[in-house]
Amino acid sequence: MASTSQPPATSVLFARGVIARLAIWPTLKIAVQESWGGPESAQKRSWMASVVVDTFETTTPPPDDQYIEELLLQIMSDEFEVSIEDGSGESVARDLVQLWDETREGRDAGVLKFEELAEKSKGKKVEYVAKDQSDDEDWESDDGEDDGDEEMDEDVPQLLQPSEPRPKEEPEVDEDGFTLVKSKKGRR
Repeated sequence: MASTSQPPATSVLFARGVIARLAIWPTLKIAVQESWGGPESAQKRSWMASVVVDTFETTTPPPDDQYIEELLLQIMSDEFEVSIEDGSGESVARDLVQLWDETREGRDAGVLKFEELAEKSKGKKVEYVAKDQSDDEDWESDDGEDDGDEEMDEDVPQLLQPSEPRPKEEPEVDEDGFTLVKSKKGRR
């Protein structure tokens, strides 16, 4: 008869924190919402959480935030075909390293905070607006309300930046009064 062993309570606590922290990462949330990873995008998010947990539990000494950031960015690239350049991977990695340290000490405040934030964000879609190919993407929540949760602002980088309209180019007129037509080749 095979015995089933339970994982240590600290491992379960850490796994809960990882799942909650990934659930509020706007970049991952939109990737799952828009199925950038295909129809199994939600399963890929769960798999990503298990990879992070396994990495912490099998690496001695525990990985640092830079290693975890690279892991997260690589998974996002491989599984969701997205290149993240907004710095949010760094923030998530720092939070995960901090959660690891806290849960090893038996503290659950960070896990509970992220679980609360994840619960508040359930059902809220994230929208993005692509300005143009040379610019980064803007992100915003479509819930349209400010719940005044300043804690959320500290944990998730502010990704929405107002886009400014491009200045309209004045037509160029030559000395004979003709308007010069500029080639748009190379401009996108």
